[in-house]
Amino acid sequence: MANIVLNSLVKKYGNTTAVHGIDLQVKDGEFVVLVGPSGCGKSTTLRMIAGLEDISGGTISIDGRVVNEAEPKDRNIAMVFQNYAIYPHMTVAQNIGFGLYTSKLPESEKKKRIEETAKILGLESLLGRRPSQLSGGQRQRVAIGRAMVRNPAAFLFDEPLSNLDAQLRTQMRLEIKRLHQRLGTTIVFVTHDQVEAMTMADRIVVMRDGRILQVGTPMELYDNPADIFTARFIGSPTMNLLPARLVDKAGHHAAELNGLGASVAVSAGGISGAQGAEVLLGVRPHDLVVSSQGNGIQGLSLSGTVSVVEPLGSETLVHLDVGGASVIASAPGKVIPKAGERVAVNASAGSLYLFDSKSERALCRM
Repeated sequence: MANIVLNSLVKKYGNTTAVHGIDLQVKDGEFVVLVGPSGCGKSTTLRMIAGLEDISGGTISIDGRVVNEAEPKDRNIAMVFQNYAIYPHMTVAQNIGFGLYTSKLPESEKKKRIEETAKILGLESLLGRRPSQLSGGQRQRVAIGRAMVRNPAAFLFDEPLSNLDAQLRTQMRLEIKRLHQRLGTTIVFVTHDQVEAMTMADRIVVMRDGRILQVGTPMELYDNPADIFTARFIGSPTMNLLPARLVDKAGHHAAELNGLGASVAVSAGGISGAQGAEVLLGVRPHDLVVSSQGNGIQGLSLSGTVSVVEPLGSETLVHLDVGGASVIASAPGKVIPKAGERVAVNASAGSLYLFDSKSERALCRM
């Protein structure tokens, strides 16, 4: 196992900067997920750690050793790619053992490692098959096995589940998580899927435009997003954001929603801004609950017209038109409002967020 430290890491392609001097520490045995939209620099960062991309500035250290100039084979790491990168003309056993062919291990030890790795991944009965005879999930396990068999200090995963169907993705998420719990090896995992990030990571690194916006545990990012981008990217469905402005009501701060005739009290210590400042009020769909009428709770109460409903069994997502604004709320699974119906939605004060419209930074949790 190993820790990985990125210090002021930069990547440039000509005059274009893809990664802007990022700093990150991955602890020994930690499962860290880099997440963000396409083009945010997450895969480029991973490839620099692997040695597949030259760095333009800064340093990469693995287990205390600066590896800026080290060849990929000398970094004691293994990478699993999106497209599996397994050899079609080789058997499962040959693919898994490929990284051992140039080692000086005895043949008996190589065979033992291949068989042990296949057993861990549930591939014992498939060792004689070729990739064309395997399912997508089995091919991905072979790719993981080829990385595992070398006993690397760290695993790097570059969107390894994106080619699988929904059911297989869920299955492989669990298998990779179990594998990490069993081996305890450092893992850096890249994905654009926030569900993968939330369910697998010890810590999540949110990236945008080649910069790190926030680092934290899944629940830290979900409960306390540092900015609008993180708030909307982490959590599904995405957070509702309603335009508002700061006002003074009887000596108390409040966020008054634009054109909706509703306001929410803001604690005096929660904000520092001029009266009339433009803000965004955030509320997650799971915290905005459909009811037959406003319940008078301290927090947010709105009413709107149902446009679309999405029954999911355990709950129903309800899309509303609230004074021209699109809002997503939730209802119990057996409560399915009809399109065109007028309903009330409520959220408690503790589930609300306030963001600065200009800087997009979080102001407070309300």
